[in-house]
Amino acid sequence: MELVTPNVGTIFWMIIVFGIVAFVLKRFAWKPILNALTEREQSIESALSAAQQARREMESLKAGNEELLAKAQKEREAIMREALKLKENILSEAKVKADRALQFSVENAKKQIENEKAKAIEEMKKQMAELSFLIAEKILRKEMSDSKSHNELVKQLIEEIKLN
Repeated sequence: MELVTPNVGTIFWMIIVFGIVAFVLKRFAWKPILNALTEREQSIESALSAAQQARREMESLKAGNEELLAKAQKEREAIMREALKLKENILSEAKVKADRALQFSVENAKKQIENEKAKAIEEMKKQMAELSFLIAEKILRKEMSDSKSHNELVKQLIEEIKLN
């Protein structure tokens, strides 16, 4: 039963040893331990505040990125609209140029046809005149086979020339 009931001498020495340990701990260990705990607490607080600051910065960067993405999307859409307008303008200009070229080609073809037509008519006139002279010559030769009628025709022509 001795283990369960404490002895007064043991209690006395336990209190003295406890006092010495407490004094030594207070004198040499408590300040460094408390300082280490305070430093640890401050480092944890600074780490938490840095984490919160980083979180805020990330949120602001995220907002900035979303804004930049929205801006870039708008710019892309504007560029696409401008490119489509430019494409339509180029196509319409090309169509107008093609129409003008076609019109020019048609006009040139008409002019060439008119020129060829005029040449053909001129050639036909020449051929008709030559044929007329040949026919007239043959008719006159046949009718003027005798020299008397020939002389009369020459006299008549000379008189007509004198009158003119």
